[in-house]
Order: sequence, then structure tokens, then C-alpha cells
Amino acid sequence: MHVTLAVLATVGFIAGVQNSLAGGGSFVTFPVLLLSGLSPRAANITSAVALFPGQLMTGYGSRRDVAGIQGLSVRALFVISLAGGGFGALLLLATPSDFFTAMVPWLVLFATAVFAWGSFMRDPASARHRLNRSSAIIVQSAIALYGGYFGGGISILMLATLTMSGWSVRGAWATKNLLAAVMNAAAVVIFAFSRDVAWKQVAALGAGAIVGGQVGAYAFRRVNEKVLQICIVLLGLALAVGLFWRAGRLP
Repeated sequence: MHVTLAVLATVGFIAGVQNSLAGGGSFVTFPVLLLSGLSPRAANITSAVALFPGQLMTGYGSRRDVAGIQGLSVRALFVISLAGGGFGALLLLATPSDFFTAMVPWLVLFATAVFAWGSFMRDPASARHRLNRSSAIIVQSAIALYGGYFGGGISILMLATLTMSGWSVRGAWATKNLLAAVMNAAAVVIFAFSRDVAWKQVAALGAGAIVGGQVGAYAFRRVNEKVLQICIVLLGLALAVGLFWRAGRLP
């Protein structure tokens, strides 16, 4: 299917808004890149590279509200996210394309389930049950590794971790923006040397994502976040079903 650069730029804009507000931007870019003819691994890598500039600018714009969590400074979270993102990216490049293609439906389903749980089913009162320093290190390392490998759902994973560590939603939102940019920075540096990157798609998606990220940051307090979250979950479920069907696991 032919996907024009204008369509990709529009999709990038939507993904940039979603990433800034609630996460899940890759749920939009990934299927569109598949429709453009890329393999699942190439689509995942191209999406990560394309969305990075928007994430970087959004993270920089919300830097004033960023702080560490109990027992962990911003610098420590920075290092954990950078290292985990880099290892995850190397793991992805070492994964055979056929194996990754078989894993993608399950990764999308997992990310969607986590996103839905964090958005609609997690009890806000659970934020009183604080993570200690060791637990926070383990959880953030796992999120960073997963972020470098696939990335879908990392925002809600980090929001859950940060709020359980005592952060307000606003502070957690700003901090997850910065950490998402950091872990993807490590992945993007590695992915930039991969033959799987489709640079024309990166340019179109990236331009839209930069604008969308700024619009999303401005609209953080003005958009009905629940409606956006519902749309992301429905899109993730539809994508998972489509990928299972494409893999021949559904009739």
C-alpha cells in the first residue's frame, strides 16, 4: 500500500500529541509503517528514530517539573534509562527478523494491556504503597530495556512507577517525558547505523511528531485524557488482532 509523505507527517503529528499527553504514539506509527511496506522490525526501528526528536523537545520543554524519586536522583534515573535503552536496542538488532515478527503481536498485546491497566484499572490509592530504592532501580531498568527493544507502553509503565514512588501526576508526566527521551536516545544512536531505518519515512514522521509534541505539551491540561486513552487502547487491540491474523494465528 502506498503511503504518502503527507500522510506520514499527519500520523507523526498525532503520535507526537499522544506521546506528550499519555503515550502510545508508536501504536499509530507502527501500523502505518507496516502498511508502507516495511517489515515489523524495520517499522519498529524506523518508528523509534522518527519519534525521538519530538520526545526530546517535549522532555526539554517539561524539564522544570522533573525531579528524582526517593533514593534516586535525576542523574541516577538518567543513567539507568540510557543504559537500559542501549541494551534493549542491541538486543533488538541481535534478534532475527522472523523471530521478532512472531513476537510483535504479543508485544503489542502486552503493551496495550499495561496501558489499559494503568489508564483505567489501577487504583490511585496504590500510590501510597511506595517503591523502595532497590525496587525502583529494578523496575526502571526493566522498563528501559523494554523501551529500547520495543517501546510501546513505556509511558504508562513509567507513570505507574513514578506515582507509586510518591510523585504527583504532573511531576510524573514531566519526568517520564525526559526519561523516555533518554532511553530512546541510546536506542536511536544504535539504530542510526542499521539498514532497517527508512529515512524518508523518518523525516516525514519526525517533522509531524515535533509539532505534535509541542501541541500535546500545551494541551496537557485542556484535552480529555480519558477519550485519548480509550482510543489508544482500541487501536492497540485492533493492531494486535490484525497482527495475529497476519501471522496465521487467527482464522
